[in-house]
Amino acid sequence: MRLFVRFLGFLFTTASMLFLVGGSFVALYVWANTRDLPDTATLKDYEPPVMTRVHAGDGALLAEYARQRRLYLPIQVMPPLLTHAFMSAEDNDFYNHVGIDPKGVLRAMIANLSHKGRRQQGASTITQQVAKNFFLAPDQNIVRKIKEAILALRIEQTYSKDKILELYLNEIYLGMGNYGVAAAALNYFGKSVDELGVAQVAYLAALPKGPNNYNPIRNHDAAVARRNWVIDQMVSNGYVSKEEGRKAQAEPLAVTPRTFEGAQSYAANYFTEEVRREIAERYGEDKLYEGGLSVRTTLDPKLQREARDAMVAGLVRFDERGGFRGPVKNVDLGEDWGVTLGAEKRLSDIQPWQLAIVLDSADSSARIGLQPPLDRFGSIARERPTGTISLDGVKWARWASGPQRGRAVGKVSQVLKVGDIVYVEPKPDGTYRLRQIPEISGAMVVMDPYTGRVLAMVGGFSYDQSEFNRATQAQRQPGSSFKPFVYATAIDNGYTPASVVMDAPIEINQGNGETWRPSNYSNKFYGPQTLRFGIEYSRNVMTVRLAQDVGMPLIAEYARRFGVYDDLPPYLSGALGAGNTTVMRMVAGYGMLENGGRLIKPTLIDRIQDRWGKTIYKHDERICQGCNADDWNNQDEPKLLDPREQVIDPMTAYQITSMLEGVIQHGTAQSLRSLNRPIAGKTGTTNDEKDAWFIGYSPDLVCGLYVGYDTPRHIGNGVTGGSLSGPIFGSFMKMALADKAPVPFRVPPGIKLIRIDRKTGMRSDGGGAILEAFKPGTAPPDNYTVIGSGGGGGEGGGGGGPVSMGTGDLY
Repeated sequence: MRLFVRFLGFLFTTASMLFLVGGSFVALYVWANTRDLPDTATLKDYEPPVMTRVHAGDGALLAEYARQRRLYLPIQVMPPLLTHAFMSAEDNDFYNHVGIDPKGVLRAMIANLSHKGRRQQGASTITQQVAKNFFLAPDQNIVRKIKEAILALRIEQTYSKDKILELYLNEIYLGMGNYGVAAAALNYFGKSVDELGVAQVAYLAALPKGPNNYNPIRNHDAAVARRNWVIDQMVSNGYVSKEEGRKAQAEPLAVTPRTFEGAQSYAANYFTEEVRREIAERYGEDKLYEGGLSVRTTLDPKLQREARDAMVAGLVRFDERGGFRGPVKNVDLGEDWGVTLGAEKRLSDIQPWQLAIVLDSADSSARIGLQPPLDRFGSIARERPTGTISLDGVKWARWASGPQRGRAVGKVSQVLKVGDIVYVEPKPDGTYRLRQIPEISGAMVVMDPYTGRVLAMVGGFSYDQSEFNRATQAQRQPGSSFKPFVYATAIDNGYTPASVVMDAPIEINQGNGETWRPSNYSNKFYGPQTLRFGIEYSRNVMTVRLAQDVGMPLIAEYARRFGVYDDLPPYLSGALGAGNTTVMRMVAGYGMLENGGRLIKPTLIDRIQDRWGKTIYKHDERICQGCNADDWNNQDEPKLLDPREQVIDPMTAYQITSMLEGVIQHGTAQSLRSLNRPIAGKTGTTNDEKDAWFIGYSPDLVCGLYVGYDTPRHIGNGVTGGSLSGPIFGSFMKMALADKAPVPFRVPPGIKLIRIDRKTGMRSDGGGAILEAFKPGTAPPDNYTVIGSGGGGGEGGGGGGPVSMGTGDLY
């Protein structure tokens, strides 16, 4: 007996020693592998990557920018149904354990031992998953599990259960590019989290175990089975009733992956890309893609669609005048034409146009195959839609070259051959019309003249075809559309609309032995005429004489004030728009003529807020004096102070506006009289008819555009700003102002309206007399004085400069 007791003592002593030694080794091993664990306190200031969202002026969503699609939600706004679903699926004892769950570990061990060969169950708590997701690599080994457990214990000591659950539900990856429950709810179901039903929250809770394994399209049955298992867990945990559970399990999965069109649906791709670039330049790429900014832009979706419709229609109308240039390409039909056609680049922003391939071609019609659509994952769909192009659908397709150039075609087979890939557009009768991408391009900007807010922007025919934004990036000569700034300089410095300038031949010594002889578009001269006449009919020679008299350095200074040019060379050819500028700058300059001469800075962004809702940028720089009073003590009403610079005298601005109204009523843009409302504007055609411009405005809207080839070349004989760009402007303004009553331009205090003779500029009550606007202290002349009547040569106020010049318009 004594021997047995001694033996037991020996065993106990040996076991104790082994335990102490083993424990020491285990402790040393754990210490060695966990001594460099990260500080869990960093979670306190954690700001996860959150997508930036860009909205139109009316709140419509235009674009999202993110490396990880995530919308961060505080736990307080997450519905209990959602949190209960995730706890049922992942960690039902979450609110009871201390970070690790011994019962869960034991349960997983028993299940794994009794079901060998099946997928092994895990026992990680939600807290452990937070530790793994935030601090550890995804290695599957004992060291990582130890680190995970220790970090989980530390996290539980540092943060509340609600905070841990909040971190988990916003960080977890839920498949198809979605991080966090808010983004997943939106992109799987098109709903916010508080709109989700039992079946939907259960499906989201099913995803953390393996988002790809439960893909709603590719693994539909497995996804439904996993969702229904989560619902069973919710029922057994008492979160939903058995009846609610049965109904939810009977529901279809009803997952429709979100296809976000955003800017494309508003034809605003050029606009949103310009916004993206501005945010990246202002705050950096990381802030753009991870900062969770909320950007409210100036875009008016209605005006944007109307601007694009008008611009595209104008480009296509002009392009089709030149005939059909041929198919995109010709290919062998092969065994499956759908695969060949489906691989061609899609211009998704020119719908309802689409690519088609000619399957058969006869005299009266052609049978076509339409480009197959793509499924949700970007693969070519199986269906092979077909259609017909009738002879009526190709009537516009005149011969574009060769001996038959300009002649109409009489047969469809003359235009379309088997294997031709072409663009088509559906017609109301079910057939299709042949289309082609126009070679010519251009840009349009629509702006609020009082704030500089860009309401619409068209940077070209198709953003998918070319991302080059011609509204902001294309440097073009504005031609005669620059002349209003020359006349504004003169009138702001003592001239009047009734001042008379000689329209007669002039020679300018350029200082290099050459002589520049500017001419009018019509190659005619009209003798002495008023400034009004000169701008209404876009007389080049009158403008050059006026610039010579005023001085090009002063005109260059005014051009800088208006933001049209930063540094206009002091050559007289610059007065005819020979320098390069952009549509955006020109439209902003005209906006200052309309708004009374107040400086405006073009902007595409009204306001930017950070992820917490704090405004970090706003365009409106006006100061509200007295707006922050705590209460009312009989003080004066708050005053809105506008600190912006006054570029020119408001009366000068009105005089120019009145003269530009004359361009519409009597001058080079008379085709716009049909708008039957107050419109001011100016045509512009550059040298050798390379670009056609029109910029104009109503009392509350300014719009400008140019049309021209990306590599400047002759557009066509007789093609001017009045004949090409003017109708596009008119088409847009007709739509934009359709629901607005006509109102006259605002006349500033002090302006006097006096009747004068149109030709001499002197007082007159006779036939043909007009009301002209004069500033106080000025009046029609008592005698006939003509600027430039002494003939011409010399360098005058600015020198001849280069012969490269803008020309005026006849139409």
